[in-house]
Amino acid sequence: MLAQRILSAVVLLPLVLVAAYLGGLYFAVVVAAFALLGNLEFFRMVRHAGHSPYEAMGLSLAAVLLVDGHYPHLGLWRFGIAVAVIFPMVWQIMRQDTHGFLTNWALTLVGALYVGGLAAHMILLRNLPRGLTWLLLTFLVTWVCDTGAYFAGIRWGKRGFFVHISPHKTWEGAIGGFVSGLVAALLVGHWAGLVWWQSLGLGVLLVPGVIFGDLAESLLKRQVGVKDSGTLIPGHGGALDRVDSLLFAGTITYYFLVWLVL
Repeated sequence: MLAQRILSAVVLLPLVLVAAYLGGLYFAVVVAAFALLGNLEFFRMVRHAGHSPYEAMGLSLAAVLLVDGHYPHLGLWRFGIAVAVIFPMVWQIMRQDTHGFLTNWALTLVGALYVGGLAAHMILLRNLPRGLTWLLLTFLVTWVCDTGAYFAGIRWGKRGFFVHISPHKTWEGAIGGFVSGLVAALLVGHWAGLVWWQSLGLGVLLVPGVIFGDLAESLLKRQVGVKDSGTLIPGHGGALDRVDSLLFAGTITYYFLVWLVL
């Protein structure tokens, strides 16, 4: 499993870093590809639980939100949400079928907002002034936190951490991830030009975001009874398994910078 994780990282990391360096439409396309694959996995998971979300509508809304992340001046997100709210209701009325509508409608909207809406913040983050720096900060803190939690859990993990959601998580792993992530935030924040309190503040928000972003997807998988969101990436599962922490991390970093730094 570890060898597969390392091999997958070796293959994917250059793609992500090159796209991040190029920025603009290149990065937006890569983010959109991962997000739409993750959204597709989300809808397949809820179908596994017996629901029938409006998959085409959900993917369309996710795509609109991602495009809006790259072209925010167009204000497309309002249009996308309005259509995604209205069209399934009209469609179901025309079919004169109320069976399961409310759940399926809600899952369609939530799936698009969760994956597409949060992923769009990675695009927004890259398009900020010095966006590459902020993106690398987010990536590094997330990866260090995940890696620290993984190895601390293997080495010292004994006491369960939210085991009803993710049975293999331990307090020792969570503490290892928090400490390593916070140290990374302080060091990388200093490199990025943040003053110490900004680095500390971002770390205190970002590192729990990384941990709970992973747990959030585990909550979804536990609810629908699947182990992984998909099989796309050997050793990691699906696309959503790979980006779950970044969905929270990118969103937190973006608003921290916009509201408190830039």
